[in-house]
Amino acid sequence: MNIVIIGSGNVAAVLGRKFVAAGHHIVQILSRNASAASDLAYEWNTESANYSSLINKDADVYIIAVADDAIVDVANDLRLPGKVVAHTAAAVKMDALKEVTDNYGVFYPLQSLRKEQEQIPEIPIYIEGVNEQTKNVLNKLARSVYKEASFSADFDKRTKLHIGAVLVNNFSNHIFSLAETYCKKEGIEFAELLPLIDNTFYRLHDAAPSSLQTGPAARGDMETINKHRALLDKHPQLLKLYEFLTESILGQPLKQLD
Repeated sequence: MNIVIIGSGNVAAVLGRKFVAAGHHIVQILSRNASAASDLAYEWNTESANYSSLINKDADVYIIAVADDAIVDVANDLRLPGKVVAHTAAAVKMDALKEVTDNYGVFYPLQSLRKEQEQIPEIPIYIEGVNEQTKNVLNKLARSVYKEASFSADFDKRTKLHIGAVLVNNFSNHIFSLAETYCKKEGIEFAELLPLIDNTFYRLHDAAPSSLQTGPAARGDMETINKHRALLDKHPQLLKLYEFLTESILGQPLKQLD
């Protein structure tokens, strides 16, 4: 397919690389960030533009990969009658594109993406389309970059998936960041925890998370918990998080057990 990508951030860059690897042709990068668009255009041997009036109107598919709160503004400047146009956001309804074309939809990648990644991960794609033509085109494009399958997801399902994604990816990574800061302050190498981190995630392929919980809270070991709380007294933000998660695992407030 001939594809125009609107946006030049993480999602635009990684999806673009997946499209190129699958044999598609990126005919244009359109972005307000002229420098970032130029860099991607150079990488893919194509052209870039930073004004919507200069958009290439001969592509098969237009992918809007911008921040959620920018999608409406982008849509307001686009008129692509008859073309298949989709945004990549989980938490934005596809109707945000209804004035752009009759063939609008969503092409949502359920993955944490960064343009600096050397190895591109597998990217499950969830699609929604206003009509069969749009669904068929987006499904074909999705299956070209994720061989296992493409998935259908309306706004309600995408939003729920997005909450799950925030919990397992964004929040877990924030905990890793807090742990890294703690390790630095305490003279510990964060890298020493990597085998544990790797095993924690690897086990999820074979068992439910609820069956894998270990640690002092799972054992009801208040002696160890209180030792940890005392040591974390000089790390108030981390102590607050430790106590909140400990109470969640215990199923009751710590004050009832002190």
